[in-house]
Amino acid sequence: MKKIPALLAIAFVMFAGVSCKKESKTSIEETTVTDTVTRKKTQKIVSLNGAVTEVIAALGHEKEIVAVDVTSTYPETLKATAKDLGHVRSISIESIMALQPTLILATEKDMSPELLQKIKSSGVEAHVLKQDFTVDGTKKLVADVAGILKHEDYKAIGEKIDSDLKKVGALPKSPKVLFIYARGAGTLMVAGKNTPVEKVITLAGGQNAITEFEDFKPLTPEALIKGNPDVILMFDSGLGSLGGPQGVLKIPGVDKTNAGKNKKIIAMDGGLLSGFGPRVGEAAVQLNTLLKENAK
Repeated sequence: MKKIPALLAIAFVMFAGVSCKKESKTSIEETTVTDTVTRKKTQKIVSLNGAVTEVIAALGHEKEIVAVDVTSTYPETLKATAKDLGHVRSISIESIMALQPTLILATEKDMSPELLQKIKSSGVEAHVLKQDFTVDGTKKLVADVAGILKHEDYKAIGEKIDSDLKKVGALPKSPKVLFIYARGAGTLMVAGKNTPVEKVITLAGGQNAITEFEDFKPLTPEALIKGNPDVILMFDSGLGSLGGPQGVLKIPGVDKTNAGKNKKIIAMDGGLLSGFGPRVGEAAVQLNTLLKENAK
């Protein structure tokens, strides 16, 4: 009979050992989860491209962005939480490193070789992505950024782009659209072939009025008259810098075009129109709607 208490004691010790192991395992698992959450909270992202910034936000990582470039105007809530470093051509590596980022994301567009080299030598994880200004290119950009952030659930963004593009309606005819980039009357440029704006004009059902050259060139009365656009398209900020539609009509040569004669001048947000981020489908729909209204 005296053996029974001994057996009970052995059983108690074994149970206590198992219990400790369980508590230890739970403790390790909880620590792992806590560490993961901590890492997510301490991620500090510097984004040097508007489209990339939009992708980061669309993936749910907006709160991790500590600084952006001047093209990163969406979401608007970033104005209160992220530092504006200015234009990527003039950003210094010192201003970036002062924020102690853990991740730097940018694209090849406008990035100076000097800044690129300094970013690569900074010791901070950095990715300079290629941006192709097409719908498929935008979807690839989304996938690339999602991969860097180890964010697997990103297909909904591409599906929304496709859904938006289906809303682009047919136009009575494909209008000739001239995009004018303006920073006051002293800086006027027109968009030629293979520009992001031209791509959105095409997605919206229009055609670019300029076909003689690529990229942007200074606006001339001759180019205006030769292009003879049905509609003049601008950024909201550019239109504002000229004092509104009346200021555009004062540009030499505009009064000789169909757009000038009929006062067909439209404007859109610059980031939306030319960004080719997750809202590219929305941009095409908005421009398509404006072209419909001005076809009447």
